[in-house]
Amino acid sequence: MGKPTGFLEYERKTSAELAPKDRIKNFNEFHTPLSRDEQRKQAARCMDCGVPFCQAGMNICGMTSGCPLNNLIPEWNDMLYNDNLEQAFARLSKTNCFPEFTSRVCPALCEKACTCGHWGDPVSVRDNEHGIIETAYKEGYAGPHIPKVRTGKKVAIIGSGPSGLAAADQLNQRGHEVTVYERDDRVGGLLMYGIPNMKLEKQIIDRKINVMKEEGVKFITGCNVGVDVKSAELLKEYDRVILCCGAKHARDIKATGRDAEGIYFAVDYLSRNTKSLLDSNFKDNKFISAKGKNVVIIGGGDTGNDCVGTAIRQGAKSVTQLEMMPCPPAERAANNPWPEWPKVLKTDYGQEEAIACFGTDPRIYQTTVKEFHKDKNGKLNGLTIVRLESKVDEKTGRRNMVEVAGSEKKIPAELVLIAAGFLGTEEYIAKAFGVELNQRTNVATEPGTYATNVKNVFVAGDMHRGQSLVVWAIREGREVAHDVDTSLMGYSYLSVQ
Repeated sequence: MGKPTGFLEYERKTSAELAPKDRIKNFNEFHTPLSRDEQRKQAARCMDCGVPFCQAGMNICGMTSGCPLNNLIPEWNDMLYNDNLEQAFARLSKTNCFPEFTSRVCPALCEKACTCGHWGDPVSVRDNEHGIIETAYKEGYAGPHIPKVRTGKKVAIIGSGPSGLAAADQLNQRGHEVTVYERDDRVGGLLMYGIPNMKLEKQIIDRKINVMKEEGVKFITGCNVGVDVKSAELLKEYDRVILCCGAKHARDIKATGRDAEGIYFAVDYLSRNTKSLLDSNFKDNKFISAKGKNVVIIGGGDTGNDCVGTAIRQGAKSVTQLEMMPCPPAERAANNPWPEWPKVLKTDYGQEEAIACFGTDPRIYQTTVKEFHKDKNGKLNGLTIVRLESKVDEKTGRRNMVEVAGSEKKIPAELVLIAAGFLGTEEYIAKAFGVELNQRTNVATEPGTYATNVKNVFVAGDMHRGQSLVVWAIREGREVAHDVDTSLMGYSYLSVQ
């Protein structure tokens, strides 16, 4: 450990944020990274504790505690403190293919499990990770590392989200010939079009993709496998195929008036906004506009928050976010001890911006939509919401959220965005390859494995585990790469953790 007393001497500091009313003027990232000196101080706070929960990635009570990638956090914090930045990058990249992404969009599960956080403030792990990777690019040692030997084996990866990219990176470094197919016009999947630009500027993705191209990975965009290219063709051309198509079957809201004009899935809203930004800086008008509208977002998760931030930047008249579940407590409850994931109230950047612009938190808890209202032209002009309460179903014994009689309320709305999560794999791609689905409509595999019921076809990411975090997608991409490599070569020395 760099400085045994560091956690006693230095206070936690994180990257500075632009004030909400300043950052909503554009769609740029709004964090100012810590200085090199401050990064060293934050690294010095790492205790190198005997049991580093930060890197454990354990499942505790159904929630992940610590980093799913098992990042060697105490090790590279020590190297950062001692100014061994190149060695720090080497240790970081040993377990994480894309620290430039995770240091921006990961909810920092490592910090929630940090031993320092048990009694005080956790180490600023994500900021340190950001410092290491950005220094690596600046100094040139994050550039291309071209494999010296090729195996002659060919692998096709369908989907260029974080799991597909992680698998491609690993298998290419092993020496296999890797081709990634992406149905959109740009590489990145969820990273490119599902996450707004202010959370992850898209030149950051392009920078890494250009490195991967130089290393030998081939990318084919605008190709919808199962429609433009038949699965049989790919299975004939490639030795192995990996499905990394995500869980893009959005969960809908079934209520009277659902057919009103002005109701969209959140993923479509965010995707079209980002594409228009990248294509023309919004000059093409090919986006869904919230300007001057009362916006209601159904869903209280990260995607819902992204919709809040995007709508505010577009000039929404008001923003309301509906959440079915009760408001979490401000602090850990007695039944939610460290190092479990803290089930506490989180006010994210979008909610912060709504508070700054409108004076109130946009979230309404234990509430859902009962009816959508439309005018004579079929356009949305409001909705009826209803309060919910938790009750035990006498038949099943399960606790459900049910409507509170007489709690209906009408509110204005010209734009509704459904951010209620995803149900699983899109049907057409599963049928194209003939892969079996499980009860959750994810592609079925044996526990702990990634091979499907179809010979030479593997699966990873959200398509395999269901909607989850970017960091979990990267982990699955690394694991499926190991399994595919083993099936091709009879063994594998690809590192998973």
